[in-house]
Amino acid sequence: IYAPVKQSNRATGVAAFTYRPPGAGNSRDEAIEVVDPMAVAQALFVDKRPVRIKPMVGGSANYLTYPSPKFASFWLRPDIAAGLGLALPIVSSPVPHASAEITSTMTNEPTNLILFGPPGTGKTWTTANEAVRLCDGEDNVPKDRDVLMARYRALLAQKRIAFVTFHQSMDYETFVEGLRPETDASDSGEAGFRLEPKPGIFREVCSLANDARTRARGGASDGFNFEGRRFWKMSLGAAGVEDDIYEAARDGDYLVIGWGGDVDWSHSRFDNAKEIQREWTSVPRASESPSNYSQLAPFRNELKIGDLVIVPYGNTAFRAVAQVKGDYEYVPGQDGNYCHRRKVDWLLKLDEPLPLDTIIDGKFTMRTFYSIAPNRVNRAALSRLIGGDDTPADGPPDQFVLIIDEINRANVSKVLGELITLIEPDKRLGQANELKLTLPHSRLPFGVPDNLHIVGTMNTADRSIALLDTALRRRFQFKEMAPKPQVLSDASKATGLPLEAALRAMNDRIEYLLDRDHRIGHAYLVNCRTAPQVEMAFRDKIIPLLQEYFFEDWSRVAAVLNEKRPTGAKHQGSFLDCTLLKDPTGQGGPNRQSWSVRSDAFRPEAYQQLVGRLQDDGEFALADETLSSPEEEGAGA
Repeated sequence: IYAPVKQSNRATGVAAFTYRPPGAGNSRDEAIEVVDPMAVAQALFVDKRPVRIKPMVGGSANYLTYPSPKFASFWLRPDIAAGLGLALPIVSSPVPHASAEITSTMTNEPTNLILFGPPGTGKTWTTANEAVRLCDGEDNVPKDRDVLMARYRALLAQKRIAFVTFHQSMDYETFVEGLRPETDASDSGEAGFRLEPKPGIFREVCSLANDARTRARGGASDGFNFEGRRFWKMSLGAAGVEDDIYEAARDGDYLVIGWGGDVDWSHSRFDNAKEIQREWTSVPRASESPSNYSQLAPFRNELKIGDLVIVPYGNTAFRAVAQVKGDYEYVPGQDGNYCHRRKVDWLLKLDEPLPLDTIIDGKFTMRTFYSIAPNRVNRAALSRLIGGDDTPADGPPDQFVLIIDEINRANVSKVLGELITLIEPDKRLGQANELKLTLPHSRLPFGVPDNLHIVGTMNTADRSIALLDTALRRRFQFKEMAPKPQVLSDASKATGLPLEAALRAMNDRIEYLLDRDHRIGHAYLVNCRTAPQVEMAFRDKIIPLLQEYFFEDWSRVAAVLNEKRPTGAKHQGSFLDCTLLKDPTGQGGPNRQSWSVRSDAFRPEAYQQLVGRLQDDGEFALADETLSSPEEEGAGA
């Protein structure tokens, strides 16, 4: 929601609305100032002039005209509408434009999916396939796993897939938005401390998806040619304070620097940086900062046509990317400030700044202008944002996927907060019932775009699915990932062991003794190709997992492994050994069992016995009973 904003005139001290008359440029001196709201409404809705307006919830002020992609409808106070001869209510039809598409940009609804199942069933493994399918389409998912993972890693590099693991300490401030301390060093050496709203991974991926949705370019090219180009960081006025400098440069297709005073540095002798320094220091200046020559010299001489310039928003975000197309120009500025320009093509102009780590590793410093080391630039992500010559002109936007591993390990209601409503498919941006809310720290409007898909995984052995609240379950689809013994056929053939039957037998016993949520997944054995590898999987993974499941109740662990019930002071089983422990106090206490995993190798017959294929007259350990010594057994006969 926008409203006209008054701006104080430093010369007159009067706060007024401003609009641009016909033929006016970007200079504020050419803007017309009015105090009466009726006059600014006349300029905006009748005369169709650009008026400086600002989001009511906070953000940068911009000159906008009506109608325009960002400004498709409006409402007026009845007295102003009557004075202008306009009927109420005033609600226009949306302007057809790719960047202001109101109807859904999706052929299908956004996906909210949770893959749930016992450990080792391939939930996280499957998320890669789901993510590529959602990004590229059902028909473009590679069958070969190596090719699939190569595409998955490419999408990760492009920031179209984001991955996060939930844990007990995950909260709203980490996942969505929180206040973080920032300390900056300026060109003058000053330092400060403040708390700044910092987007979490959820807000970051939403910003990327919404940028792709509103620009709707049909999927960006991976083919932007970065060869021979340098990367630069350049501030255009202080973010949130001197936005008029950035807006004028953006609208006028140029970069401008404030250092260097009102001196015209066009002469060829200033091709030498030392000459710029010598000229600046030769006479007294209003500003003696070395930045007047140390920052101006590379802007004039080292910045080449074709180089890419990233315009920051603070030191952890960016709002535009430009490509230089012109040499140095001197254009006198207001009060002798910001006189030095370079013509550019704007490759990317963002309505909402994106996190800097989307395209740059690390943070920016407060220096106005400097080169960025090439190894800090994420070329894949930058190429996706700015596109290439072969970028399609229209079509559906890029799709994005957020993978939340172990989603049930966190308090999801606490992590999402009020945003739990926004993830519903019909409440997404671009859908019929789209919703936005105001974020608590930044006070910015926020919605979840419909080209963002959420895929979660949930380990049912870690926490029961029933403990997820109803509000969350209603907003997600749940797909069970059950153990698949049949995928062990290759492993069974390679090892010569009945792994398929063994997994089925163990899971049947676990389901009987405990529940189906604690079954064992096929992933523990699927990559085994030798008997020692199978033994290692049982010894180091499966048996410790059973210990955890049954809280050290070894008789039940033995039952799952189909071990025979111990009958003597010492018993050696197929997987487990058991020793009888007598009361050391001599007071006639009951005997106890001490279980341990066999120290020597498991024999091939152990797996046959686990399945139940060996004929044996002995009983099996189906209950936790104490042992009797042979003497006690004889005494009781």
